[in-house]
Amino acid sequence: YTAAADAGATGVVSVHLSAHMSGTYESAMLAARESPIPVRVIDSGSVGMGLGFVALAAARSARNGDALAEVVEVAERVSAGATVLFYVDTLEFLRRGGRIGGASAALGTALRVKPLLQLVNGEVAPLEKARTASRALARLQELVLEKAAGRQVDVAVQHLASEDRARSLAADLSGRLSGTKIGVSEVGAVVGAHVGPGMVCVCVAPKP
Repeated sequence: YTAAADAGATGVVSVHLSAHMSGTYESAMLAARESPIPVRVIDSGSVGMGLGFVALAAARSARNGDALAEVVEVAERVSAGATVLFYVDTLEFLRRGGRIGGASAALGTALRVKPLLQLVNGEVAPLEKARTASRALARLQELVLEKAAGRQVDVAVQHLASEDRARSLAADLSGRLSGTKIGVSEVGAVVGAHVGPGMVCVCVAPKP
């Protein structure tokens, strides 16, 4: 924040991943108290491109010359309207990282179900179960279309070691969401360690 002030910034909108998943938000709040310029810290309640779309919307608002309060309002609006849905091959990695309970993971493994999950208030929550990966991914597509229906949205597909699945899903969504450009990318190591290979995620965020 001091570096931003030294570079001429008169305020900072600091956007971070879910406070339920990382201590970064709390660290940012502590640092903001020592900042020489006003800092508004935003808990995106998300990760990956769920967070990315919030940051991009805020950056565009700032670049357009909006006041600090207006940039904050844009970030909070996109954050509140964003949806993150994802498929994992196994719940074991989420269990190891403490994101779901051991009982839930054990039950999912015993039943050999393929789980669909979502972020709710910044935490991982179960959504639905399917008997096969193909059925789960088909259902994921339908859920995304439901979330996007009647709205102007940004959409991104992310994956871990599952590029073919991700690109196939993105192509199908592009064909059904006319005019929506859908990016495909692999998640980073921190997120990847919690979800495991085979994960496919779709982020849907309202255009500001």
